Amino acid sequence: MALVIQYLGTNFSGWQRQPHDRSVQQEIEQAIASVLKHPVTLHGAGRTDTGVHAAAQVAHFNATGAIPAHRWANVINSRLPDDILIRASASVPSDWHARFSASWRRYRYTLYVDKRPNLFVRPFSWHYYYAPLDESLIQEALNPLMGRHHLAAFHRANSGRSHSWVDVQAAECYRNGPFIHIEIQANGFLYGMVRLLVGMLVRVGKGEIHPKDFTELWVNQRREKVKYAAPAKGLCLLRVGYPNSPFPPEIWFDTQPKFLLPTSVEAEYCLN
Repeated sequence: MALVIQYLGTNFSGWQRQPHDRSVQQEIEQAIASVLKHPVTLHGAGRTDTGVHAAAQVAHFNATGAIPAHRWANVINSRLPDDILIRASASVPSDWHARFSASWRRYRYTLYVDKRPNLFVRPFSWHYYYAPLDESLIQEALNPLMGRHHLAAFHRANSGRSHSWVDVQAAECYRNGPFIHIEIQANGFLYGMVRLLVGMLVRVGKGEIHPKDFTELWVNQRREKVKYAAPAKGLCLLRVGYPNSPFPPEIWFDTQPKFLLPTSVEAEYCLN
Protein backbone atom coordinates (compact mmCIF):
# COMPACT_ATOMS: atom_id res chain seq x y z
CA MET A 1 0.00 0.00 0.00
CA ALA A 2 1.45 3.37 -1.06
CA LEU A 3 0.72 6.68 0.67
CA VAL A 4 1.26 10.34 -0.18
CA ILE A 5 1.95 12.11 3.10
CA GLN A 6 2.05 15.73 4.21
CA TYR A 7 3.44 16.83 7.55
CA LEU A 8 4.47 19.93 9.42
CA GLY A 9 7.94 19.10 10.67
CA THR A 10 8.03 21.69 13.45
CA ASN A 11 7.35 19.28 16.31
CA PHE A 12 9.02 16.18 14.88
CA SER A 13 12.55 14.86 15.24
CA GLY A 14 12.47 14.03 11.55
CA TRP A 15 10.86 11.27 9.53
CA GLN A 16 12.76 8.28 10.89
CA ARG A 17 11.62 6.40 13.97
CA GLN A 18 13.50 7.49 17.13
CA PRO A 19 13.83 5.61 20.43
CA HIS A 20 12.85 8.59 22.61
CA ASP A 21 11.70 11.41 20.31
CA ARG A 22 8.59 11.99 18.23
CA SER A 23 8.87 11.02 14.55
CA VAL A 24 6.52 11.00 11.57
CA GLN A 25 7.22 7.37 10.75
CA GLN A 26 6.33 6.21 14.24
CA GLU A 27 3.09 8.20 14.40
CA ILE A 28 1.83 6.69 11.13
CA GLU A 29 3.01 3.18 11.99
CA GLN A 30 1.09 3.33 15.26
CA ALA A 31 -2.04 4.51 13.44
CA ILE A 32 -1.82 1.66 10.91
CA ALA A 33 -1.06 -0.91 13.63
CA SER A 34 -4.19 0.15 15.51
CA VAL A 35 -6.19 -0.91 12.45
CA LEU A 36 -4.33 -4.11 11.55
CA LYS A 37 -3.84 -5.16 15.20
CA HIS A 38 -0.17 -5.96 14.64
CA PRO A 39 3.06 -3.95 14.20
CA VAL A 40 3.92 -2.63 10.71
CA THR A 41 6.95 -1.04 9.11
CA LEU A 42 6.46 2.05 6.97
CA HIS A 43 9.13 2.66 4.31
CA GLY A 44 9.58 6.29 3.25
CA ALA A 45 11.03 7.74 0.05
CA GLY A 46 13.18 10.22 1.98
CA ARG A 47 14.37 10.70 5.54
CA THR A 48 13.66 14.33 6.31
CA ASP A 49 15.58 15.87 9.19
CA THR A 50 14.32 17.43 12.42
CA GLY A 51 11.97 20.35 11.72
CA VAL A 52 11.76 19.76 7.94
CA HIS A 53 8.30 19.72 6.32
CA ALA A 54 6.90 17.53 3.54
CA ALA A 55 4.27 18.40 0.93
CA ALA A 56 4.25 15.00 -0.76
CA GLN A 57 6.40 12.43 0.99
CA VAL A 58 5.75 8.91 -0.30
CA ALA A 59 5.79 5.74 1.79
CA HIS A 60 4.55 2.17 1.61
CA PHE A 61 3.61 -0.70 3.93
CA ASN A 62 2.31 -4.24 3.57
CA ALA A 63 -1.40 -4.65 4.23
CA THR A 64 -3.93 -7.42 3.93
CA GLY A 65 -7.63 -7.31 4.66
CA ALA A 66 -10.92 -6.00 3.40
CA ILE A 67 -10.17 -2.25 3.38
CA PRO A 68 -10.09 -0.97 -0.24
CA ALA A 69 -6.82 0.71 -1.23
CA HIS A 70 -8.31 4.16 -1.73
CA ARG A 71 -9.98 4.05 1.70
CA TRP A 72 -6.76 3.63 3.65
CA ALA A 73 -6.04 7.38 3.56
CA ASN A 74 -9.24 8.24 5.45
CA VAL A 75 -8.85 5.33 7.84
CA ILE A 76 -5.33 6.38 8.84
CA ASN A 77 -6.17 10.09 8.97
CA SER A 78 -8.83 9.43 11.57
CA ARG A 79 -6.08 8.14 13.87
CA LEU A 80 -3.39 10.76 13.21
CA PRO A 81 -2.51 14.04 14.97
CA ASP A 82 -3.26 17.34 13.26
CA ASP A 83 0.30 17.87 11.96
CA ILE A 84 0.21 14.79 9.66
CA LEU A 85 -2.13 14.16 6.74
CA ILE A 86 -2.39 11.22 4.33
CA ARG A 87 -3.31 12.90 1.06
CA ALA A 88 -4.04 9.67 -0.84
CA SER A 89 -3.51 5.91 -0.78
CA ALA A 90 -3.15 3.39 -3.61
CA SER A 91 -2.37 -0.25 -4.21
CA VAL A 92 1.09 -1.03 -5.63
CA PRO A 93 2.81 -4.22 -6.84
CA SER A 94 4.66 -6.33 -4.27
CA ASP A 95 8.06 -5.37 -5.75
CA TRP A 96 7.34 -1.62 -5.61
CA HIS A 97 9.33 0.30 -2.99
CA ALA A 98 8.79 3.92 -1.95
CA ARG A 99 12.54 4.53 -1.67
CA PHE A 100 14.19 2.23 -4.20
CA SER A 101 11.59 2.64 -6.96
CA ALA A 102 11.91 6.46 -6.86
CA SER A 103 13.77 8.24 -9.67
CA TRP A 104 14.19 11.57 -7.91
CA ARG A 105 13.26 13.79 -4.97
CA ARG A 106 12.71 17.54 -5.07
CA TYR A 107 13.14 19.99 -2.20
CA ARG A 108 12.12 23.63 -1.93
CA TYR A 109 13.73 26.09 0.45
CA THR A 110 11.86 29.34 1.18
CA LEU A 111 13.45 32.58 2.38
CA TYR A 112 11.31 35.51 3.51
CA VAL A 113 13.36 38.64 2.82
CA ASP A 114 11.03 41.47 3.88
CA LYS A 115 12.36 43.43 6.87
CA ARG A 116 8.96 43.27 8.58
CA PRO A 117 8.25 40.00 10.43
CA ASN A 118 5.13 38.01 9.60
CA LEU A 119 3.76 35.45 12.02
CA PHE A 120 1.94 33.46 9.33
CA VAL A 121 5.04 32.71 7.26
CA ARG A 122 7.39 32.16 10.21
CA PRO A 123 6.88 28.36 10.52
CA PHE A 124 7.69 27.74 6.83
CA SER A 125 10.51 30.14 5.95
CA TRP A 126 13.84 31.59 7.02
CA HIS A 127 13.28 35.26 7.77
CA TYR A 128 16.46 36.67 6.27
CA TYR A 129 16.48 40.46 6.44
CA TYR A 130 20.10 41.18 7.40
CA ALA A 131 21.21 42.07 3.87
CA PRO A 132 19.61 42.21 0.39
CA LEU A 133 19.86 38.97 -1.59
CA ASP A 134 20.39 38.84 -5.36
CA GLU A 135 18.60 35.75 -6.69
CA SER A 136 20.46 36.03 -10.02
CA LEU A 137 23.77 35.46 -8.23
CA ILE A 138 22.32 32.43 -6.46
CA GLN A 139 21.11 31.03 -9.79
CA GLU A 140 24.55 31.62 -11.31
CA ALA A 141 26.08 29.61 -8.46
CA LEU A 142 23.50 26.83 -8.89
CA ASN A 143 24.03 26.30 -12.63
CA PRO A 144 27.31 24.31 -12.37
CA LEU A 145 25.65 21.88 -9.93
CA MET A 146 23.67 20.32 -12.75
CA GLY A 147 24.86 16.78 -13.46
CA ARG A 148 26.66 14.11 -11.44
CA HIS A 149 29.03 15.51 -8.83
CA HIS A 150 30.87 14.57 -5.67
CA LEU A 151 29.27 16.90 -3.10
CA ALA A 152 31.15 15.98 0.07
CA ALA A 153 31.33 19.71 0.93
CA PHE A 154 27.60 19.57 1.67
CA HIS A 155 27.56 16.24 3.51
CA ARG A 156 27.05 16.33 7.28
CA ALA A 157 28.79 13.85 9.55
CA ASN A 158 27.03 10.82 11.07
CA SER A 159 25.56 9.72 7.75
CA GLY A 160 25.32 6.05 6.89
CA ARG A 161 25.80 6.78 3.18
CA SER A 162 29.06 5.34 1.82
CA HIS A 163 29.67 8.04 -0.83
CA SER A 164 28.83 11.65 -1.69
CA TRP A 165 27.94 11.36 -5.39
CA VAL A 166 24.68 13.06 -6.36
CA ASP A 167 22.92 13.37 -9.74
CA VAL A 168 21.43 16.87 -9.71
CA GLN A 169 18.58 17.13 -12.22
CA ALA A 170 17.30 20.64 -11.49
CA ALA A 171 18.60 23.64 -9.54
CA GLU A 172 16.50 26.80 -9.56
CA CYS A 173 16.27 30.08 -7.65
CA TYR A 174 13.44 32.53 -8.19
CA ARG A 175 11.75 35.41 -6.40
CA ASN A 176 8.05 35.62 -5.59
CA GLY A 177 7.43 39.04 -4.01
CA PRO A 178 9.22 39.07 -0.63
CA PHE A 179 10.03 35.34 -0.95
CA ILE A 180 13.04 33.70 -2.57
CA HIS A 181 12.63 30.02 -3.39
CA ILE A 182 15.49 27.60 -4.04
CA GLU A 183 14.51 24.24 -5.54
CA ILE A 184 16.84 21.27 -5.96
CA GLN A 185 15.93 18.00 -7.64
CA ALA A 186 18.24 14.97 -7.53
CA ASN A 187 18.22 11.20 -7.56
CA GLY A 188 19.02 11.31 -3.85
CA PHE A 189 20.28 13.71 -1.21
CA LEU A 190 23.14 13.64 1.27
CA TYR A 191 22.50 14.03 4.99
CA GLY A 192 21.97 17.76 5.62
CA MET A 193 22.82 18.63 2.02
CA VAL A 194 20.13 21.18 1.15
CA ARG A 195 20.42 23.18 4.37
CA LEU A 196 24.21 23.38 4.08
CA LEU A 197 23.85 24.32 0.42
CA VAL A 198 21.36 27.10 1.16
CA GLY A 199 23.53 28.42 3.99
CA MET A 200 26.35 29.00 1.48
CA LEU A 201 24.04 30.25 -1.28
CA VAL A 202 22.80 33.04 0.99
CA ARG A 203 26.39 34.22 1.29
CA VAL A 204 26.55 34.21 -2.51
CA GLY A 205 23.28 36.13 -2.76
CA LYS A 206 24.49 38.94 -0.53
CA GLY A 207 27.76 39.25 -2.46
CA GLU A 208 30.03 37.78 0.20
CA ILE A 209 31.12 34.87 -2.02
CA HIS A 210 31.49 34.97 -5.81
CA PRO A 211 29.57 32.22 -7.67
CA LYS A 212 32.87 30.91 -9.11
CA ASP A 213 34.35 30.63 -5.61
CA PHE A 214 31.24 28.76 -4.53
CA THR A 215 31.80 26.26 -7.35
CA GLU A 216 35.48 25.84 -6.52
CA LEU A 217 34.54 25.15 -2.90
CA TRP A 218 32.47 22.05 -3.68
CA VAL A 219 34.60 20.90 -6.63
CA ASN A 220 37.63 20.81 -4.30
CA GLN A 221 35.55 19.27 -1.47
CA ARG A 222 36.34 22.06 0.99
CA ARG A 223 33.97 20.86 3.70
CA GLU A 224 35.75 22.94 6.34
CA LYS A 225 34.60 26.11 4.54
CA VAL A 226 30.91 25.17 4.93
CA LYS A 227 30.16 26.19 8.50
CA TYR A 228 26.50 27.15 8.65
CA ALA A 229 23.27 25.34 7.76
CA ALA A 230 20.06 27.19 6.95
CA PRO A 231 17.25 26.70 9.52
CA ALA A 232 15.19 23.54 9.05
CA LYS A 233 11.81 25.30 9.02
CA GLY A 234 12.37 26.78 5.55
CA LEU A 235 12.87 23.36 3.94
CA CYS A 236 10.14 21.18 2.45
CA LEU A 237 10.27 17.84 0.65
CA LEU A 238 8.22 19.02 -2.29
CA ARG A 239 7.64 15.81 -4.23
CA VAL A 240 9.03 12.40 -5.23
CA GLY A 241 9.13 11.08 -8.79
CA TYR A 242 8.56 7.55 -10.08
CA PRO A 243 8.71 6.04 -13.59
CA ASN A 244 5.07 5.01 -13.17
CA SER A 245 3.58 6.86 -10.24
CA PRO A 246 0.64 5.16 -8.52
CA PHE A 247 -0.91 8.60 -7.98
CA PRO A 248 -2.19 11.27 -10.42
CA PRO A 249 -0.16 14.54 -10.59
CA GLU A 250 -2.78 16.60 -8.76
CA ILE A 251 -2.10 14.52 -5.65
CA TRP A 252 1.65 15.09 -5.46
CA PHE A 253 3.03 17.53 -8.03
CA ASP A 254 3.05 20.95 -6.31
CA THR A 255 1.09 20.84 -3.07
CA GLN A 256 3.07 23.28 -0.94
CA PRO A 257 1.26 26.64 -1.33
CA LYS A 258 3.46 29.62 -2.12
CA PHE A 259 2.88 32.70 -0.02
CA LEU A 260 2.16 35.85 -2.04
CA LEU A 261 2.03 39.12 -0.14
CA PRO A 262 0.65 42.22 -1.88
CA THR A 263 3.01 44.63 -3.61
CA SER A 264 3.17 48.23 -2.43
CA VAL A 265 0.91 49.28 -5.31
CA GLU A 266 -1.71 46.67 -4.40
CA ALA A 267 -1.48 47.63 -0.72
CA GLU A 268 -2.03 51.30 -1.54
CA TYR A 269 -5.08 50.39 -3.62
CA CYS A 270 -6.53 48.35 -0.76
CA LEU A 271 -6.09 51.20 1.69
CA ASN A 272 -7.76 53.82 -0.54
